[in-house]
Amino acid sequence: MSLNPKLMKLPENAHRPLEKGEKYKPLMPADSKPKEVTLYSVGVGLLMTVLFSAAAAYLGLKVGQVFEAAIPIAILAVGISGALGKKNALGQNVIIQSIGACSGVIVAGAIFTLPAIYILGLDVSFVQMFFSSLLGGVLGILFLIPFRKYFVSEMHGQYPFPEATATAQVLVSGEGGGKSAKTLALAGLIGGLYDFAIATFGTWAETISTAFTHVGHVVADKAKVVLKLNTGAAVLGLGYIIGLKYAWIICLGSLLVWLVIIPGFNIFWGGQVLDFMGSGIVSTIRDMSADEIFRTYARHIGIGGIAMAGIISIIRNAGVIKSAIGLAGKEFSKKGDVDASARTEKDLPMRTVILGITVALLTMFAFFAFGGVVHNIWQALIGLIIVAVIAFLFTTVAANAIAIVGSNPVSGMTIMTLIITALVLVAVGLKGSAGMVAAMVIGGVVCTALSMAGGFITDLKIGYWVGTTPAKQETWKFLGTLVAAATVGGVMLILNKTYGFTGEGALVAPQANAMAAVIQPMMNGGSAPWLLYGIGAVIALVLSLLKVPALAFCLGMFIPLDLNLPLLVGGAVSWFVSKDKTLGAARQEKGTLIASGFIAGGALMGVVSAILKFAGVDWFLHGWNSAAGRLCSGAEAIAIVPYLLLVGYMLWAALRKDKQTQ
Repeated sequence: MSLNPKLMKLPENAHRPLEKGEKYKPLMPADSKPKEVTLYSVGVGLLMTVLFSAAAAYLGLKVGQVFEAAIPIAILAVGISGALGKKNALGQNVIIQSIGACSGVIVAGAIFTLPAIYILGLDVSFVQMFFSSLLGGVLGILFLIPFRKYFVSEMHGQYPFPEATATAQVLVSGEGGGKSAKTLALAGLIGGLYDFAIATFGTWAETISTAFTHVGHVVADKAKVVLKLNTGAAVLGLGYIIGLKYAWIICLGSLLVWLVIIPGFNIFWGGQVLDFMGSGIVSTIRDMSADEIFRTYARHIGIGGIAMAGIISIIRNAGVIKSAIGLAGKEFSKKGDVDASARTEKDLPMRTVILGITVALLTMFAFFAFGGVVHNIWQALIGLIIVAVIAFLFTTVAANAIAIVGSNPVSGMTIMTLIITALVLVAVGLKGSAGMVAAMVIGGVVCTALSMAGGFITDLKIGYWVGTTPAKQETWKFLGTLVAAATVGGVMLILNKTYGFTGEGALVAPQANAMAAVIQPMMNGGSAPWLLYGIGAVIALVLSLLKVPALAFCLGMFIPLDLNLPLLVGGAVSWFVSKDKTLGAARQEKGTLIASGFIAGGALMGVVSAILKFAGVDWFLHGWNSAAGRLCSGAEAIAIVPYLLLVGYMLWAALRKDKQTQ
């Protein structure tokens, strides 16, 4: 199949809901036979998996910076195929990206949980780390497959899919060249250099705060009221693609936390020490900063909201879940018709999916029972039930979150899983050190499954837009998961022996430290912050009754404010450039290319910056970018200027789009 480079861009209806009777036709039509799975695409994909699994694990644990690998891998795939002179490489590049993206999701699942075992002063083997990541990843793939058509096809145009949009633009523009590719490349260069200047040199502050002024500083200290804005190009681009509607809902969740809940804690309980978990908190609310109140208390309200929003979503999607299970049952019993779907709609046979889930669960049971995770068969069965139920039900929640904001609240869902697991394991007699290891391994499986489900829906949406074969993406995703799990397990083992996770010079591992702080008191007679979770659950229920998207709102409560306010700025830019009835659609498309370039450039240069930090290269202007006892730093004082220039460039470049096509 040969594609005309001059026509290489996503169809006009790729990002909007379809009219009645309208169908989406991908770049590579269903009746074509594009090159997808080749020795080249699989080989390069696996190479990317190894490299990015090792890099992401090292950097995530050493520097505390977890980066998403999908976009940098897409950029490299386009670059390699171009350097080798490969023609019509779009299908192969999607496979490279899909296999390679296993690295980021497996790393997130592993490093959020498993290092906590070391932090708690216990031990975990390579086999336990490997099987925890492998089985979680495999379950995430298998549980998501029955829901692929719903999320990527039936709900077409209903979700923004910000990360998938950016990645698809990289792949498509890189293949086609022309003005679209130049627009994307220029935006990527600007966004990349902009974010590199912040992260590597500290030329201006990454975050602007209302505590910048004397009045703002006093208000933040006394009333615990503070607003923050991340000045990064990548986050601005993300907001543009998310759009004003969802960005506004997300920000409302953040503003409720930072303007009402956090100050409320200070007003009503300022002189008290609140320890909902029995974790040894000694500071009064008044002595905490707004950030500390958020991390210690308010964020748990967000977790409760996400959990309840997830449950509501599961109930509302009961028909979709029932339909998927019904289809699986029909195909498994051979009562279903022969699959006559078009190539671009063919998934792995449901019979294969069910057999795969069965084998994965049996292997998991054996792993729990005989791999040193639990003490007996009964406890292994309990662990298996926890993983199967939570991972399956919350697969749709993880996919939904990625589709809306491009960010998977997997850490919040994992904390909830750990709490449930700890309660159940203590009830069946497994507590103390052994209980902590068991809870973390089980939590690691669930965390990886949800991370994989969220990441894989992105790959499948990219494939849907482009026109690849879903069954091929699904099949080769398993191999990428196997390689990523082995790489991550080995890297963590080496890192623990080299640096360790506790003591001077230890690895940062911020997420794993948070997980350890949650699980330790529960396994030693403590409790969970049920009151805070309950408040979040009530908020989600009220939002649902008011027809407000509860998951998006509660994600705003959970994700830090400084990452949410820029979404509103980007969403406002998106709304403004699309207002014109004649040129709005064309300008919106041009703006999407620019936003995708910002995300891609920021992601790629973020990796470079993190590698430099890991290598000990320190070009950061600490004196300039640190308050050091002063009210604010010089870098924060001028940060608003380059940020406004960046927003101005996005507006100017998008509004330049006239009636001529690219």
